[in-house]
Amino acid sequence: MSRSERLLELLQSLRRYRLPVSGRQLAQELGVSIRTLYRDIASLQAQGAMIEGEPGVGYVLRPGFMLPPLMFSDDEIEALVLGSRWVSKRADKRLASAASNALAKIAAVLPEDLRNDMETNALFVGPHDTTTLENIDLGLVRKAIRTEHKMTITYADQEGAESCRTIWPFAIGFFESTRILVSWCELRGDFRHFRTDRISSLAWLDLRYPRSKQALLKEWQKKQVKSV
Repeated sequence: MSRSERLLELLQSLRRYRLPVSGRQLAQELGVSIRTLYRDIASLQAQGAMIEGEPGVGYVLRPGFMLPPLMFSDDEIEALVLGSRWVSKRADKRLASAASNALAKIAAVLPEDLRNDMETNALFVGPHDTTTLENIDLGLVRKAIRTEHKMTITYADQEGAESCRTIWPFAIGFFESTRILVSWCELRGDFRHFRTDRISSLAWLDLRYPRSKQALLKEWQKKQVKSV
């Protein structure tokens, strides 16, 4: 591994930790001596990386540092392209467009040989059933999730009976032929899974729900584990 590759790998390692991580642990992950690790951290700090900490205390990378043009392995390029193509086929139009734009931005800063690898990638996503796609604006739903806002929906059950719900949306599951909106339902006082193709209308409420998205997600995940 070259020194530039090692510095990039060190940055990537630091990005995975929210709390300070010891230099010894970082050195072990990178397969280098602790002395080399300290020199690499000093080098990154001199280049503007906001790495805080010191020997014996630990290190943390503060947000805001932009990486230089990135290098990717063959597997990483294939993962990026395949993921982008999956989103363009399975997600709503706005998210599909965003995936294509993101991939174009990445390609723009890649060296020519890696850019060619990306453009000639031969992994594709097959067609899928589009008869169950929703008629609602999933972009608005995703915005409600990001900003933790309530929504009202009109939802039809398996028998076609409709009901109006006030929900706290916090996750969307993308499956082969359906999309599931995971929410807290005020009507039921519990978590509910709504198929998006059964939602006939939705509206944004200018009210934030009282619990954080992260807390709801953790509680919902615990319930899923218990039900298995």
